[in-house]
Amino acid sequence: MREAEMHGSVQDVPPVINEARRGGMRQLAFISAMVSLVASFAVAAAPIPLYNTYRAEDGFTNAGISMAVVAYAIGTIASLLVLGRLSNHLGRRLTSIASLGLLLLGCLLLLNVRDIEILLAGRLLVGVGTGLASSSLTSYIVDAAPSRPEWLASVASSQGPMLGLTVGAIASGALVQFGPWPRDLIYLVCVGFLLLSGGLISISPETATLTPGAWRSLLPRVGVPAHVRHLLPVAAAVFLATWATGAFYQAFVPALVED
Repeated sequence: MREAEMHGSVQDVPPVINEARRGGMRQLAFISAMVSLVASFAVAAAPIPLYNTYRAEDGFTNAGISMAVVAYAIGTIASLLVLGRLSNHLGRRLTSIASLGLLLLGCLLLLNVRDIEILLAGRLLVGVGTGLASSSLTSYIVDAAPSRPEWLASVASSQGPMLGLTVGAIASGALVQFGPWPRDLIYLVCVGFLLLSGGLISISPETATLTPGAWRSLLPRVGVPAHVRHLLPVAAAVFLATWATGAFYQAFVPALVED
């Protein structure tokens, strides 16, 4: 009887330990995904303060800088449309690491900007990586977020990109103005944070239940619920206006301020 009681008490201990370990691993996944999301969008903003440098030292025109902004937008939109659901089929970890790899390749290209074609290719790669990160890492954050407070998942996934863009632009501007190697240092810093993010994601647990149909998920699907369809034109106009203003800011405001 006593042996049975002792045996039962020993059996009761491991689930408690496993549950605590599971909670700790999910917390690691949440932190890793959050750090990676901020780092991804910081990379997206990093080249903006360098546009004036490229104009002055490499002779890039305003049209060329505009095309760099367009290349980033095309990469992001295409990635969201085609790759947006891929993490449901391949897993959050794999797609998140793939997005960080694309951003890393983009940074390595931007380290060697000497003509407009390299800048366009680098921004296109960064756009594709950012789009994939936006879908996979935000899903990872929502999956791994603690249940309390309830607002944490939505705030972290929605405000992470804004935080990353802000940090990336400010850090890049400071390093370009005051740091050594003004054309390269910000990209080296970004590479370091991307490698750190990839390492954190690689040791984090998978949170998605994988489903078949990865190839079918690459076909874009766009749908609007019928009860909000009448709001689509207004929302589209607002989005176009705000994003166009943001694109103008990225391309031309540094030059205007300098003038």
